[in-house]
Amino acid sequence: MADQPERPKRPSISPIHESMLNRESWRIFQIMAEFVEGFERLAEIRPSVSIFGSARFKPDHPYYKLAEEIALRLSNAGFSVVTGGGPGIMEAGNKGAYHGKSPSIGLNIQLPMEQAGNPYQDIRLTFRHFFSRKVMFVKYASAYVVLPGGFGTLDELAEILTLIQTGKAPRIPIILVHEPFWAGLIDWIKASMVAEGTISPDDLELFQIVDDPEEVVTRIFNYYEHCGFEPSAEDQAIILDL
Repeated sequence: MADQPERPKRPSISPIHESMLNRESWRIFQIMAEFVEGFERLAEIRPSVSIFGSARFKPDHPYYKLAEEIALRLSNAGFSVVTGGGPGIMEAGNKGAYHGKSPSIGLNIQLPMEQAGNPYQDIRLTFRHFFSRKVMFVKYASAYVVLPGGFGTLDELAEILTLIQTGKAPRIPIILVHEPFWAGLIDWIKASMVAEGTISPDDLELFQIVDDPEEVVTRIFNYYEHCGFEPSAEDQAIILDL
């Protein structure tokens, strides 16, 4: 029998690397705690609508006022409103819901330069990790309302579209608010992504563009008119695996 080659020895771990490994292992428990708290506190808020948009708009900006009116109408219609808990569109969404009939929820994130969370939150959760926070935006939502925003807003929108397109999240309304802001992006999606075959023409039906606050509420109710707000058994299985 031929001699077997000697297996290389596992390199020893330096004390510094071992300390880092231990810290990474403990982070798992931090992440678990964020998911557990989020699941426990948000499981009963249905139906809810997640609102996204820029943190940079001040209270006197038309987009702020638009978000506040949409959130108030959603809240009075029986929807809890979920935002990122910060300033700008997030504050407007929480403020509108706070003065309505349904709960206002903020999913705050700890960032080095982040401003304090807005004061219009009936339920306030704080996350260290973006990915666990993103799950909470998606897992219990009955619809998504996306107002003008920056990279963070585009990130959330792209992730929502991807999850629904790939069947990893149930099909629910995605409403982009204020057509003039989104028109250039939609034109590019059609001219580049659809034309090059990176997405299907049918994928354009995953979202709607609306300008009127009352129309936002109407579109959501129209979607659920026949199927109801309670998830089907199939959707419940998808949500469970999200």
